[in-house]
Formats: sequence, C-alpha cells, structure tokens
Amino acid sequence: MPNPTYSDLRALFLNCTLKPSPNTSHTEGLIRVSQHIMEAQGVKTEILRPVDFHLAPGVYPDMREHGFDRDDWPAIQDKVMAADILVLCSPIWLGDKSSVCAHSIERLYGFSGELNEQGQYAYYGRVGGCLITGNEDGIKHCAMNILYSLQHLGYTIPPQADAGWIGEAGPGPSYLDKGSHGPDNDFTNRNTTFMTWNLLHLARMLKDAGGIPAHGNQRSKWEAGCRFDFENPDYR
Repeated sequence: MPNPTYSDLRALFLNCTLKPSPNTSHTEGLIRVSQHIMEAQGVKTEILRPVDFHLAPGVYPDMREHGFDRDDWPAIQDKVMAADILVLCSPIWLGDKSSVCAHSIERLYGFSGELNEQGQYAYYGRVGGCLITGNEDGIKHCAMNILYSLQHLGYTIPPQADAGWIGEAGPGPSYLDKGSHGPDNDFTNRNTTFMTWNLLHLARMLKDAGGIPAHGNQRSKWEAGCRFDFENPDYR
C-alpha cells in the first residue's frame, strides 16, 4: 500500500495569544513544532493571531449585520472554511484558555448553523486539535473545553488531539525563555508530534472518503420530515 500524501491539505492555526504581532508568543513557539511537521509533508499552513484583528463580540457570522460598525471575523472564517485542519492554540490564564480563545470559539459557533452541500452542518468533514502553553496548571482543562467545543460545532477529533507545555507553577520562565527547556521537553515534543500526525491521518481519511457520510445527520432532511429510523420508545 503506497504511503499517503498530504500536499493537498490545508491547516490553519489560530494562535489565541493576548500579544499582538510582532511580539514574541510562546504559544507560537510550540505551534511552529507542529507546523514544521505539516510543512515537511507539503501541507499548506497559516498561523493567525485573532488579537491582530478587530473582532466584534457575538455569535453570528457577520456582526456588522447586527449593529457593529466593523467586524474582521468574516475574513478569518473564509480561511477556516478553506482549511481541512483547524488547531486552536492558547496560553493559560487563571487556569483556563485565554479570553481571545473563548471569543474565537464564539465566532466559530456563529457559523456552525450553516449547511454544506449535503445538508450537514458546515464544519463536518474537518479535523480539529489544540495546543496549550503556560507556566501554571491547566493544559488538560483547557484541552477538554476546546476539543469539546470543536466537536460540538461539527469538527472530527482524532485520538491524542492535544499537546502542551507548562513550566513550574507560579512566576517563572515561559516556553521560549532561556532556561525553560521548553523546546527540549520530550513529553511535549512527543505529544505534539503524535497530535500532528493524527490530525494529518484523519484529515486524509475524511478527504478521501468525501467527508462524513451524510445519512442520518442532515438537518435539511430532518426539517423536511425524514426521521432516519428515529422512533420514540413506547413506555406503555
């Protein structure tokens, strides 16, 4: 069986740092590990920092239609929809994902009610993962929330779809700081590598299969009266 190729795939990393470009982002330092593996396989990648954009609050695709003078999210949404793989990446603050990450998830949610050509929710057939950095506990907590959110919106989550790095609890060096040993941490490097390859493998499988099979999950057909073998149990 020939080795699969990935050069027709696209991946988007949303770096939900609080630091606007070109300030150093420790989260982006870890992103580069995953990005390098993908690009070595010919995957087209892009890193965006939502904090660099003017994103209106809200849960609709374009908040200019709901009273805001400016909203840059639609341009980001176009890139999201062009990507086979979405990786949400966040620092840890107060034990949780950043406010920018929460805002980004809200805006992703705003598009989740749209339908694809098969009548499924728009994110079906795409793969999601997450990367977390910080110098306090919270990697698994952040990952649980982010990955739950992505699958609820319609993304498919592979095994081992998260990775992260944290230093000692309390004030101390961050991932890229001298003496942190972050880039040399074998546990982080292993998990980031596994996550990246699992994203690639699942994205390849879904693309080759034409996405998630449509039977049983088409909102348009449900609204038209099709019930896909659903029947309320008779408890009498």
